[in-house]
Amino acid sequence: MTAHLVDTTVLQTERLVLRAPRAADFEALAPFIMSDRARFVGGGADKDIGHAWRVLAIFSGHWHLRGYGIFVAEHRAEGRPLGSVGPWFPGDWPEQELGWTIWDASDEGRGYAFEAVEAVRRHAYADLGWSTAVSYIDPLNDRSRALAARLGCTLDADAPRPDRDPALEVWRHPAPSEVLAA
Repeated sequence: MTAHLVDTTVLQTERLVLRAPRAADFEALAPFIMSDRARFVGGGADKDIGHAWRVLAIFSGHWHLRGYGIFVAEHRAEGRPLGSVGPWFPGDWPEQELGWTIWDASDEGRGYAFEAVEAVRRHAYADLGWSTAVSYIDPLNDRSRALAARLGCTLDADAPRPDRDPALEVWRHPAPSEVLAA
């Protein structure tokens, strides 16, 4: 028997199911984490299978410690995991973050991340009671910077950054009143 997180929020969009991570997601997550495509989120071609496993464990553990966490975005019709998206607040982060990844390059550019972040952002504001949210983005990560702009985020040059990576840009999400009114 493989354990899985229970009593966790499940969100649905037109094309996606957003759910807590499962051990079965490792098969799709590991190649991403061990590729250069993950260099902006703590992965990279220099990472091994053990590192990839620890990333999945960190995702799962955040749910236990905070009561919320990174969702796996699963394609509703196909039932396959596409990436991760969600509310994220490690103990050393200065602010609550909304993060995202698409695991396979063939799934990029289809609007999955946009669709997922919009749903998760509404959840963070309406259900978790967040009054603000940021996304920490490497200045070289053009795809994430473009998505942040498309989501209505703006650069916040005065916001604090995680100590471990002061080069990150802080993209501030629109206020709850703006997001929830849409």
